[in-house]
Amino acid sequence: MPDTAPSSSPYSADSASFEKLFDIIRRLRSPEGCPWDRAQTPHSLRASLVEEVWECVSAIEAHDDHNLREELGDLYLLITMVAWMKEQEGAFTVESALAGIAEKLVRRHPHVFGSAKTASADQALRQWDEIKAEEKKAAGISGSALDTVPKSLPPLEKAAELQKKAARVGFDWPGPEPVWDKIDEELWELRDAVRTGDALRIEDEVGDLLFSVVNLARLLKAAPSLALRGTNAKFEGRFREVERRLTEQGIRLADAGLARMDELWNQIKTEESREPARDEESAAK
Repeated sequence: MPDTAPSSSPYSADSASFEKLFDIIRRLRSPEGCPWDRAQTPHSLRASLVEEVWECVSAIEAHDDHNLREELGDLYLLITMVAWMKEQEGAFTVESALAGIAEKLVRRHPHVFGSAKTASADQALRQWDEIKAEEKKAAGISGSALDTVPKSLPPLEKAAELQKKAARVGFDWPGPEPVWDKIDEELWELRDAVRTGDALRIEDEVGDLLFSVVNLARLLKAAPSLALRGTNAKFEGRFREVERRLTEQGIRLADAGLARMDELWNQIKTEESREPARDEESAAK
């Protein structure tokens, strides 16, 4: 059940909650507020912003709505605090940031707020990009289709974003099939680089291979960062279980040897593959 009954107005409850949060942030940042909060800057909060986004992602993946509510609250806090810092600097106001995104959403959804028609999500996305390009042209802004890719993105996420932006202007593979061949090509080039022993060339070829794999993931509609996140969690879970079983057997990890660890790893992997079948049997009973 929701925590509160729905308001008669679609805006009043949210507005009151935001005003309360905003008042608290302004007090924390005031001369009579918290020394730690007053000492923060947008720059100092960068890592916290990224961390809170990933905490939200974790809660979503775990289907943990209770934790998601808390993590979204933390994210609202940081976003509002950074916006208030900029208002304190005189760069822009919190109100202008909110008004700006509201206006943008209406402007770039003419099929919702106007008479335009779109039949699919892909058409809506193309329309968004076309309107965005027209806005830039009208503002006299020229540049690359890649200009909006944040420079501070981690490499994996940046590779995916660079490819998405290039694809939206037609620079893309016709489908996933040719990318399989490209990955094979990059693998052979990496093998050849390894034979030369040239460290810089090896690094370059590893980068090309990773970039090609990101391309394949994108065309297969798999978010590469989320896919790798899932694999990281899977590896961590299995490795911790290997450690636990070795400890139960009285074997030190350093003394177990690769063969024994690999045997346990495969046992755990097999047990995991049988779990859905066991769940179905339990449900049938």
